[in-house]
Amino acid sequence: MADFNDIGIPRQLDWPRVRKLLTIGVFGALLHLAGDLILGWGVEDESLTGLFRMLSAYTATSDGGILASALLGLFGMTLEGLSFFGVYRLMVERSPRDAHRYRSGILGYLIFGACGFHVPTCALVFLARQGLPEETLVKFALYFLLPATALFWVFFLLLAVTQIAAFAKGHTPYPRWCWVFSPLVGGLAAQALGFLGNLPALNAIACGWLAVGCLWMFGGLLCLCGKAR
Repeated sequence: MADFNDIGIPRQLDWPRVRKLLTIGVFGALLHLAGDLILGWGVEDESLTGLFRMLSAYTATSDGGILASALLGLFGMTLEGLSFFGVYRLMVERSPRDAHRYRSGILGYLIFGACGFHVPTCALVFLARQGLPEETLVKFALYFLLPATALFWVFFLLLAVTQIAAFAKGHTPYPRWCWVFSPLVGGLAAQALGFLGNLPALNAIACGWLAVGCLWMFGGLLCLCGKAR
């Protein structure tokens, strides 16, 4: 077992497997993005603030649309999480410490992403459509959505920052400048579009910030496989 790390993946880089995982990641991100676009396509009520302003755009979605968004995000985020092991493989030979830290981020993404963050958000929108009092919606968000979302953010930031640092330090076969292909970079760019106006398309893209970030990362790394050493 000297040639293996503690999850049974060989340290020697296996490009066919990396390309396969990156391709699966692109597919998962597209599923995830489709679900978020369905949920986020709406106009916010500008007389509201905070959580209820966000929900005002999402509650225009039909019950069937909310279900579709929940399922697409559930499968899409799970595929994304599994496909992050393709990026893990890029690090493990040159920097096992970065790779193991990144692996912790992947596990948190898998545990808290789909079932802890995405699906409960869809559930909150569904409850808002049923006309529940604001006090009840706030309690639901605080009791069930906030804890898992906070944990998701901890692991997601660990994953994203570790990836940026590993690429920037040359701990992967890719050129150092490829640190820009991070889900955090792509996600922040998608979120920024939401500030350009209260339009359905912009709100939908901002809603899908995480899926856009993952698509940016998987797609960019897949396209630049030929530039890797």
